[in-house]
Amino acid sequence: MDEKRKLDILDNAKRFFKEKVVAAHKKNLEEITLSSFNVNPFLRHYLSNFAFGNAKPESVAKALLYPRVLGTSITTIFGTQMQHFCSKVLSANGSKVSGIDVEFNDHLDDMRHKYCQLKAGPNCINKDDIKTVSDHFKNASRLAKTNQDKEFNVSRDCIVGTIYGEEGELSGMYRTLAKDYLVYPGKKFWHSLTGEENFYSDLIGAFGEVALGENGVSLLNDAIQKLANEIESYQYIN
Repeated sequence: MDEKRKLDILDNAKRFFKEKVVAAHKKNLEEITLSSFNVNPFLRHYLSNFAFGNAKPESVAKALLYPRVLGTSITTIFGTQMQHFCSKVLSANGSKVSGIDVEFNDHLDDMRHKYCQLKAGPNCINKDDIKTVSDHFKNASRLAKTNQDKEFNVSRDCIVGTIYGEEGELSGMYRTLAKDYLVYPGKKFWHSLTGEENFYSDLIGAFGEVALGENGVSLLNDAIQKLANEIESYQYIN
């Protein structure tokens, strides 16, 4: 990949991050209501008092909202959108094989065609996911046999890639999968997909530039007040 091509891709990456990830995150925040939460009634007062020193509606709203907005919401959006990013901005293709997220030609393996299950980070799977991932790769294997693809090798051509993370950060679940399949964490995944060894850090930098232009304080405060009003009107606090 020449320098101009890389810069064009990174410019597109910035636009994609702002229009797909940031915009969806803000939209989710604006649409949050009390019914969005499955609240543990045994912990709501404790968490509010623990974090903010009281159980007033605004404090309860913050205790509910912060983990969602700063954790699960953006993580889910990011993981979903990055699959689209790989196919829409980069050279990967969305797969028609059940359970396979993207397909691409691996720059680390003589451009050999690979079937990839894409995960967010190095701790994003549990024990049950091991069988699920394995079953998806078996689907790819069956398709290869149907198509009489004699070159296909499941242990070489099926990859679990993570959007971020390092080799030493991989959980035991990934290490179990690595006994049978390729596992490409973070930098290695992006290198294999783009052919650029430093694309991982370049992409982090590009998204970081977008982040510098974002300030959600007012939006977050509005959401807190809206949720606090709903909590109070429904006499959520006893």
